[in-house]
Amino acid sequence: QVQLVESGGGSVQAGGSLRLSCVVSGYTYCMGWFRHAPGKEREGVEAIDTVGGFYADSVKGRFTISQDNAKNTLYLQMNSLKPEDTAMYYCAADQRRCSLTAYNYDYWGQGTQVTVSS
Repeated sequence: QVQLVESGGGSVQAGGSLRLSCVVSGYTYCMGWFRHAPGKEREGVEAIDTVGGFYADSVKGRFTISQDNAKNTLYLQMNSLKPEDTAMYYCAADQRRCSLTAYNYDYWGQGTQVTVSS
């Protein structure tokens, strides 16, 4: 019912920036970004619905989520990147609610790798 395709990952130096994109097809109420680093649990980064957004304290002031409805695309602008931001980043969608809890989301993209070096 819903398909998601991420892109925009890569390798950057600490302090650099990346812009992740997620093209979505099908109806969604909420879309979010999550990340999963080796040895750690999957973490909710930011999510957005029709009225507002949710964010993790670890990325507040550095990452910004946005949505372009005309292009059916979700973005994550990542600034002031740190080595601890290194992870596989996933775009996800839910049709009923909005949160930063990964288990609530029914649809996921394939992921895009972000690597930040010192």
